[in-house]
Amino acid sequence: MKSTFSIAIHGGAGTIQQKDMTSEKQQKLERTLKLSIEAGIDILKDGGTAIDATSGAVMVMEDSELFNAGKGAVFNANGFIEMDAAIMCGKTRQVGAVTCVRNIKNPILLSKEILLHSGHILLDSQGAESFAREKGISFENDDYFYTQHRYDQLQEAKQQKVVQLDHSQSNDGKFGTVGAVALDQHGNIAAATSTGGMTNQKAGRVGDTPMIGSGTYANNKTCAVSCTGTGESFIRAVAAYDVSALMEYGGHSLKEAGNSVIFEKLLEVDGMGGLIAVDIAGNIILPFNSEGMYRAFYQSGESINIKMYKD
Repeated sequence: MKSTFSIAIHGGAGTIQQKDMTSEKQQKLERTLKLSIEAGIDILKDGGTAIDATSGAVMVMEDSELFNAGKGAVFNANGFIEMDAAIMCGKTRQVGAVTCVRNIKNPILLSKEILLHSGHILLDSQGAESFAREKGISFENDDYFYTQHRYDQLQEAKQQKVVQLDHSQSNDGKFGTVGAVALDQHGNIAAATSTGGMTNQKAGRVGDTPMIGSGTYANNKTCAVSCTGTGESFIRAVAAYDVSALMEYGGHSLKEAGNSVIFEKLLEVDGMGGLIAVDIAGNIILPFNSEGMYRAFYQSGESINIKMYKD
C-alpha cells in the first residue's frame, strides 16, 4: 500500500448564497459535512477501500435531514419519497445502483450490496426492496422520512405547477443530492451518489444518479466522478463519463476535463450544477456553474477543507 489517499464529498449544488444563510444553518451544514468526510477519512487511514470510504461518507449525509438523500429526501407528486443511489468501483468497474426505492434508510448501502452480491447492476422499486430484505438492509417507516420543510416545498411546487430542483432559489432548504469520491491507499478509486430526486417529480422518474456515466462513474484509468444538479441535463451530457473520456481519449488533465463538462458541455443542454472528481494520482476537482455547492475535500497530510460558496 502507498501512504497517500484523497477524498471529496458534495451535498448539492444550486442557488446557494451567503446572504440567504443563517449562522445556525451554516453551522449545522458544516458540522455534517465535516462528520461525513471524517467518516471517509477514518476508513481510508485504516487502509480501507475507496468503496467503503465513499459509502461511509454518503451514509452520514443520508442520515441527516439537511440533504436531499435518505432521511431528508424530497416528496414526489404523489406525496411519496422515492430514492436513487449508485456506487462504482474504479478497479473492477463493477457497479451497484437502485432507483425508485421507498423506505430504505440508506440507499447507498443497498447499492453496495448490489455491487458485491447480486450479479446485477441496477435494481428498481419492489425488486430492489426485496433484495434489501434478503441482505438485512435497514428500512424505516414513512414518519422517519417526513420533514416539514420538505412537505412545504411540495405544496409550493404544486401551487406553482412546477417540478422543483431542491436547490432552486424559491426553496428555503437549498440542500441536495449527496456524493463522494475517493482514492484509497491501494491505488483504487470509487464514486458514490445518493438522491431523493426533485420535488413534485412524477412517480417513477429516474434522474442521473443511478445512470452510470451520467451522475456517477469510476475508472482506475482516469477518475471517479459524482455529480449534482439538473439531472436530465447531466443525462443528456453523459457528464460523469465525459470527464473520464476527455482524459482517456483526449489527453485532458482532470481539471481541464471537469471544467469542459461543467462550464461548456453542460451549459449547451441547460445544465446547472457541479461535480466532484478524483484521479488516480489523488488530484481533486470540485467545479460548479451554479451559485454554490456544498463540498469538502481532504488529501493526505493536509487539512480538511469545507466550502459552500464560490471562492
